[in-house]
Amino acid sequence: MTDAPPRLTREMLLGGGLADMIARASPQMRVLSEAERRASLHAALAARPERGDGVWLFAYGSLIWNPTIRVTAQRAATVQGWHRAFCLATRAGRGTPENPGLLLGLRPGGSCVGAVLRVPEDGLEHELDLLWRREMVTGSYTPRWLDATDEAGATLGGALAFTIEDTSHGYAGDLPEAEVVERLATAGGELGTCADYLFRTCEGLHRMGIRDPALDRIAALVLARHAAM
Repeated sequence: MTDAPPRLTREMLLGGGLADMIARASPQMRVLSEAERRASLHAALAARPERGDGVWLFAYGSLIWNPTIRVTAQRAATVQGWHRAFCLATRAGRGTPENPGLLLGLRPGGSCVGAVLRVPEDGLEHELDLLWRREMVTGSYTPRWLDATDEAGATLGGALAFTIEDTSHGYAGDLPEAEVVERLATAGGELGTCADYLFRTCEGLHRMGIRDPALDRIAALVLARHAAM
């Protein structure tokens, strides 16, 4: 549905461009300081359930198709007790203060099939620092180590996942489907449109042989909304 390269790049993260963009577009939103971000990263590493040749990162949205960090392997995997949902409002990047977009988060309940990405041990902290510059700009997510299983049912151990923080400023809660579709169909910003984010996520899952009926339904409704616009 889209062939344009992603606008969120490794170089943008290295230069602090994402945090600057969010601070500029949403001055009322508190951006984590570098010290706070690094403290969060070090706490996550201290809680790491395994040591070895790297860590697994559980991807359920844009990390599937645009990880921006170095990974050495990718496979389909499932986590229990969490599900993906459009529950994070964004007023920068893929939305504006006047027309906020929506991004995916992991919420409690159910299960989620996504991808696990292997981040190698060599340069691990540097790569995770880039990841924190992407996912932990405002503290809208809580990093957790979740049990993940692959398609054969093998346990992969703890996989790092970014779950929604329901006390954060950007948490959107439960929205009616019609509002979700409208915001995804119409919102956009400096990183692209929410529709592009949705379609790329569906395509990334499909390439791995994964079908998420709820996500596919929303994509079909957004396409229908575009046709009617």
